[in-house]
Amino acid sequence: MPSGYLPLSLDSSDSSTSKVFENGGVLIVHRETGEYTYQFGPSGLKGLLHTKYAVFCSLFASIGGVTFGYDQGVISNILVMRDFMHRFPLSPFQTGLLTAVLELGALFGALEAGIFADKYSRRSSIILASVIFCVGSLFQTVASSVEVLMLGRAVGGVGIGALSMLCPLYISEMASPETRGSLISLEQFSIVFGVVLGFWAGFLTRSLDGSSSWRIPLGIQIIPGVILAVGTLWLPPSPRLLVLRGKKDKALQTLMKLRDRDESDPLVRLELAEMQVEAKMASELGSGHGNRWRDLFGPSLIKRTMIGVGVMFFQQWSGINALLYYGPSLMRSIGLEGDTISLVMSGFVNIMQLVAVIPAFFLLDSVGRKPLLKFGALLMSFSHIAVAIIILWGSGDWPTHRTIAWVAVGYVALMTRLPAMDTETIRRMIYLFTAAYGVSFGPVAWILPTEVFPLSLRSKGAAVSTASNWFNNFLIGLITPSLVYISPAGTFFLLGFACACAFVWSLLVVPETKGVSLEEIDLLFSSSLGRADLERRKRAQEEVGIPSLLRDITES
Repeated sequence: MPSGYLPLSLDSSDSSTSKVFENGGVLIVHRETGEYTYQFGPSGLKGLLHTKYAVFCSLFASIGGVTFGYDQGVISNILVMRDFMHRFPLSPFQTGLLTAVLELGALFGALEAGIFADKYSRRSSIILASVIFCVGSLFQTVASSVEVLMLGRAVGGVGIGALSMLCPLYISEMASPETRGSLISLEQFSIVFGVVLGFWAGFLTRSLDGSSSWRIPLGIQIIPGVILAVGTLWLPPSPRLLVLRGKKDKALQTLMKLRDRDESDPLVRLELAEMQVEAKMASELGSGHGNRWRDLFGPSLIKRTMIGVGVMFFQQWSGINALLYYGPSLMRSIGLEGDTISLVMSGFVNIMQLVAVIPAFFLLDSVGRKPLLKFGALLMSFSHIAVAIIILWGSGDWPTHRTIAWVAVGYVALMTRLPAMDTETIRRMIYLFTAAYGVSFGPVAWILPTEVFPLSLRSKGAAVSTASNWFNNFLIGLITPSLVYISPAGTFFLLGFACACAFVWSLLVVPETKGVSLEEIDLLFSSSLGRADLERRKRAQEEVGIPSLLRDITES
């Protein structure tokens, strides 16, 4: 963790004063430095039970991830449906463009959402993005020409990109420090759930006669868009945005409901005071030069921006999409044809991701973000290098090396004794790589960008980070087929190297944000912000009254 700030352990010591509240909250203040940490309850499942309303709001907002995932899951089935192929005889270029226009639309939507989220509100922007997504989905459902289909994909992509930035941002600003990681990981869970839902929706309707085989699964995706657009009207506004706009009383009422505490609760008052400090600092900085996009790349914020952009970069270059590109070709070469390929590579791989996100849901706020990133990067790097070696070994004659081929697909060749491995065991191990991704870079990439930026630039920072995801998503889709054609083994060596770099990056660059409030996270970067900013924060804390509030709480 960077120097300048160290969250205190929740175990009291001789140099700290601890306060345990009847409702389960804990506050610890360091006597010498004045640093403090607090939480409203335990982390993990027990902590979620302490903030049921915040969990409900986060769960509902995560429907935005379902829209993203559903499109990914359904399109792979639709592209090979007989009626769709007959109506739209797409060239290979048009097929690639059908995917690319959505990703480019999402890139634009993510950036625009950063502007709308600040100018209007998080909720209004989510509603608008949901409506845009529904319009795009409707165009795709009723399309009678390739042009209308492409238009629907582009418009829908704008909505998907905006939601992929807005929903994690909204969740992060609603969650308490000890549950924030778990709640934001709902985004990844929802994405993968949407992928699984989309895949099976397309699989179950593919045998229907006529255009209903593909229009029905495309039309189904309108349902979560409508639910999100309408339901968001009843979600509470972001208390942090309310404080930034000077609506302190309304922010307090929202915070009380989210934390299930009354107005006199000391931790609620402390969290509200922290929001006021951050808003005051944002106001002072904004009066000098405004909150501009280029500020994200200035000396004070460049490290935060590189963390947000970097985690999205490594999420895409971890190789999850490359597995899906190369997997079907590899499996065909070992004798698996037809529906089995789709089920194994498109269906079951995503089910494995869904299963892997579940332990991450509880580990993120207990183990932390950084250990999961390091563990996932190491395991994925090892997996890629293993499969590259096995490809070099057996690719000259896959039929002769059938067992080796299965092990290569399963990413476990170097960990097993090939002759002793039966087919069922190898089939169960095929998802090892996907599990490592699902518990690490899958969910964490959606968490860090919503945590590391200050309030005044949080929406813009999250937008730039999400845009990095969509740009690299587009890039991976564009170059992977060519890389695999040139050298399959070289492709996996490259991805293994990328994951090794991700490990080093996680080790040296990423701070641990587990259990730290969004306002306290600024102190993690004190070394880059400089002494002037630390002095400004100290003055703001004095003006808001945090030192006296801490004394009142600990002495009462």
